[in-house]
Amino acid sequence: MSSIEVIRDRCVGCELCVPACLYDAIEMRDGIAVIKDNCTLCGACVEPCKFDAIILRLDAQREPLPLDDYHGVWVVAEQRGGEMHGVSYELLGKGRELADTIETSLSAVLIGAGVEGLAQDLIAHGADTVHVVDDPTLAHYLDEPYAAVVASLIEEHKPEIVLTGATSIGRSLIPRVAIRARTGLTADCTGLAIDDEGLLLQTRPAFGGNIMATIVCPNHRPQMATVRHKVMKALPPDASRKGEIVKAKVGSDLLASRSEFVEFVKDLTQTVNIAEADVIVSGGRGLGGPENFKLVEDLASVMGGAVGASRAAVDAGWIPYSHQVGQTGKTVQPKLYVACGISGAVQHLAGMQSSKVIVAINKDPDAPILKTATFGVVGDLFEVLPALTKRLEKELG
Repeated sequence: MSSIEVIRDRCVGCELCVPACLYDAIEMRDGIAVIKDNCTLCGACVEPCKFDAIILRLDAQREPLPLDDYHGVWVVAEQRGGEMHGVSYELLGKGRELADTIETSLSAVLIGAGVEGLAQDLIAHGADTVHVVDDPTLAHYLDEPYAAVVASLIEEHKPEIVLTGATSIGRSLIPRVAIRARTGLTADCTGLAIDDEGLLLQTRPAFGGNIMATIVCPNHRPQMATVRHKVMKALPPDASRKGEIVKAKVGSDLLASRSEFVEFVKDLTQTVNIAEADVIVSGGRGLGGPENFKLVEDLASVMGGAVGASRAAVDAGWIPYSHQVGQTGKTVQPKLYVACGISGAVQHLAGMQSSKVIVAINKDPDAPILKTATFGVVGDLFEVLPALTKRLEKELG
């Protein structure tokens, strides 16, 4: 295991290492440098030390992988209660494109209990092969057995690319798989492509969405990435597509778990899933308090839409996190998005700017959201929302 150590007899207390650490992981105690627990083993402090008092020991590098042994694009499909998550279809659409580009096959991994019937649906959406792990123990998602099963399949079949959704389950599952496979992982990608050398280009926002970073994984396999719901496009299902369904057998040792599923508690405040809604009405800091979200709820109800929120409103405790739209919430792509009292920070725009029509209601004519909006209403939302709701009630019956 990698480690770092300060040789006390060599340290003279010069403190040159302290500003060199980008993570504030070094402090001086009694004139001696001490490495704190938040050290990332980046090694930035080693060179500034003029007395060779800091020793960084890294794991011996493993043998280079035989990259030619890895073939195929995989999508880890997500289902809950026998219902497939939409992001799985979207990833199959992108996976089909990637697989065709590098002239390889597209496979899906389907895990659960009584889920074999969903396999043909995945084939209809683009998969050539579906690896089905169907076991009563896997009826409900648990980190350890699911990660062990996926990692075992990767070790056996050696895919070169593995994709999964950046959902609550995907974000919990796939880092554990990456660690077991000893490979890299790029989270929350907004773009995937193949370069001239056949490497997966994984593009994601960084520094609060202010820049876009494109990441490659040239020396390890598989190349792994997560993608948010509504970022990629699903292919129209083709019921005539033919594919292979492989029933995978896994050992009981892979199904062991130190935790157990107790129950799934549904969010009763969310009458319509914002990730799937065609109409979303979102409220932000401009609402002034949780009691005023009723204005947003009334407008959403009239249009048969869902209620969304900005991070500021969620952080203030005005509405549950499940309603949050944005970079740290959900990515949505409705036909109509109505932003009420939302300034339009880049983090929020990252989650809704692909909406077909955006209507922004804000009293500040310089609010950034108005530059993105299809239609902008500069006015007091406490006057505009009731009037708009009343008019729509009349027009829509």
